[in-house]
Amino acid sequence: MTANRYGDQDVGGVERSKQTLGGRILYWILWRAFYALILVLFRLRVEGRNNLPDGPFILSGVHRSFIDTPIIGMVTSRRLRFMGKESLWKSKPLGAFLSVMGGFPVDRGTADRTALRAAQDVLALGEPLVMFPEGTRQEGPRLAREQVLDGPAFVAARAGVPIVPVGIGGSVKALPLGSKIPRPRKVVAVIGDPIYPPTFEGRVPRGAVTDLTDTLYAELSDLYIEARVLAGDEPAP
Repeated sequence: MTANRYGDQDVGGVERSKQTLGGRILYWILWRAFYALILVLFRLRVEGRNNLPDGPFILSGVHRSFIDTPIIGMVTSRRLRFMGKESLWKSKPLGAFLSVMGGFPVDRGTADRTALRAAQDVLALGEPLVMFPEGTRQEGPRLAREQVLDGPAFVAARAGVPIVPVGIGGSVKALPLGSKIPRPRKVVAVIGDPIYPPTFEGRVPRGAVTDLTDTLYAELSDLYIEARVLAGDEPAP
């Protein structure tokens, strides 16, 4: 175990998640402040918190708006881990803030497998990790199977942790694509049942990853519709 350039110990190049007492207190204060702000702005409603397991897991949400990241960070008071562009840590104040809030740096210029290894290392430390399966923000009232990537399924299978799907409704109208100022709007997050990967010894079969992604896609599709209905984005079926 070595010290990394960010002044913390690492495992496989990822910042160790263990926080000091001061870091835990600061996180609790900041989380409460953001939670209060989001409640006021978006009247956030979270369904299914009891579906969140103990220990490490991958939280995979629908991604339609910039505010999906802070919204998903509010579904639990546990510190969630997020990947961030390494360049963001060049600013010491910003890097310190991101680290406290669960961010860890990933070099976007390297191969995807480097980021996937970093994700596995974070889970090995026992903390939950956020991975948006669509990769980037998408548009439309329904998910497209071809836009749901294998990253979360691959990491879950390699790390032996469950994927927890999350549908988010209302975020598109709260902050549409191209808009910079959020609008007061009801947002609902619906947390589904954990999806547990099969157990493998050695190499993870490609077919098993695809099957796990298919299951995640199906669950997310249903949760997204449910969240949109609860947020008033579409009528109940």
